[in-house]
Amino acid sequence: MTASPASDAAASLIADLIAHGVRDLVLSPGSRSQALALAAVHFHGRGLLRVHVRIDERVAGFTALGLSRETGVPTAIVCTSGTAVANLLPAVMEAFHAGVPLLLLTADRPPELRGIAANQATIQPGVFGPFARLSLDAPVPGDGGWSDLAARAVAVACGADAEHGLPGIAGPVHLNLPSREPLSGEVPVVEVTPGASPVPFAAPAAVLEQGPRTVVIAGADAGPAAEEIAHQGSWPLIAEIVSGARFGRRLVHGYRSLLNDPSFGGRVERAVVLGHPTLSREVARLLSRRDVEVIAVRSGGEELNLNGRTAPAASVSVAQGEADREWLGEWMTASASLAIDLSEQAPDAEGLASTDFAARRDAVQVELEAVRRPLDRELLVDAVWRATWPHDRLVFGSSRLVRVADSVLGGKKVPVHANRGLAGIDGTIATATGIAAASQADGAQGVTRVLLGDLAFLHDVGALLLPPDEAEPRLQVIVGNDGGGTIFDGLEVAASAPAADLDRAFYTPHGVRFEQLALAYGWTYQRVTTRAALDQVLTTPVTGRQLIEVPLPR
Repeated sequence: MTASPASDAAASLIADLIAHGVRDLVLSPGSRSQALALAAVHFHGRGLLRVHVRIDERVAGFTALGLSRETGVPTAIVCTSGTAVANLLPAVMEAFHAGVPLLLLTADRPPELRGIAANQATIQPGVFGPFARLSLDAPVPGDGGWSDLAARAVAVACGADAEHGLPGIAGPVHLNLPSREPLSGEVPVVEVTPGASPVPFAAPAAVLEQGPRTVVIAGADAGPAAEEIAHQGSWPLIAEIVSGARFGRRLVHGYRSLLNDPSFGGRVERAVVLGHPTLSREVARLLSRRDVEVIAVRSGGEELNLNGRTAPAASVSVAQGEADREWLGEWMTASASLAIDLSEQAPDAEGLASTDFAARRDAVQVELEAVRRPLDRELLVDAVWRATWPHDRLVFGSSRLVRVADSVLGGKKVPVHANRGLAGIDGTIATATGIAAASQADGAQGVTRVLLGDLAFLHDVGALLLPPDEAEPRLQVIVGNDGGGTIFDGLEVAASAPAADLDRAFYTPHGVRFEQLALAYGWTYQRVTTRAALDQVLTTPVTGRQLIEVPLPR
């Protein structure tokens, strides 16, 4: 015991979290949370915990979200009281809807300082409402301990029964931690053995019989399981670019047009949905049809009922039976005709080596035109996709580019992340930084690439800041800069609003100089305008943080 019950309780709690498999903690500084912060840094110094410090709690929340997205293990977040807690809400909402485990450790005033207008005191117990799978207002150290909180918090974050959300679904857990002065003292020495990574709560799988004409739909966070189900059932696989399942022999190219075709989409009798599909209206229309049986594998905090007759499932497996080869064959034949190849035309080796002057001149001219061709959105997403490999990570922002990528890119087995639980534009760079830190831990190779628009980038500029004593991740942020929110071009408002109002209230044009932002935050910067230059940047070994600006037509 020390002179500070808060320090004793904090050390005990964090030691217990480590013993239950927690490996990462994101910390924002504050007075009321000082005991928790000092305990976290203490265990970091002993090599038992990785601590990431962020001055902005919103950035901290999304950094933790990225860490947990990559590892599947709850990341702890420590912050002080008051508005600091409120700044975690966007990341908490995304984690709830996407099924990402988080542990929110929010410092607070003791009960006697609540409701009397004390400094930085607000109503913190239950502040996250239904977005926290469990919310506990802990006793004040000295009145009770915190050591019994860790096991329950980790279990619920990984999907055990909770106050909010569904069994088997991971999500945020809120521990509100009040304390009295002295707010900190010497950190007590607590012996702790790091525990194994917590195992997600498992529920029985629903067995799918052969018979109905079936498609497998993979939305955000579906992962390779969707491709495996399509493979087992010999069913067409409709995989969004953010699904992590856009690969394999059953993958459907040009799925939007096929879903609109009565001889394909119109004949679907059953849809097996994994993850959260958000990128096409064609999929939404299919899943809303009353004549389609929908089997929805839950991945987020809300139970899905897409057409009034949706059958939820924690997981699915395929029963033995004769597959409908004719159904699959029709989709695969049509898919092959719709595949898009955006790679530049291969060099005409024969023409370049020809002894005929005219033939050689024409071949050289084709090569020069390919090198000088300005980048557009299709070439940009294609270049990033081709440069990314299984040991890398690719993060899409909620920008126009992700929809372009979903429309034109082919199949490739690479790890893909995106905050599509709520599809907000906030926190993209912070999420990617957490993903990079987790995926590159312990000497692992690979690059994390972030592809987003200029407004999504500007919304998360604070995430560019990294403490000088933390390992610099290999991170490429590629910004498609079209000078504003041109994603609204495809929405109803573009046809109804006066041009001046549309420009001011929706496109929000800007004149930001990205090079200056990069310099201020210590990033390297490059501006590229051609496919050849972009390919060179993306394939040059990455040693730190790079901001790559790609000007795009409005």
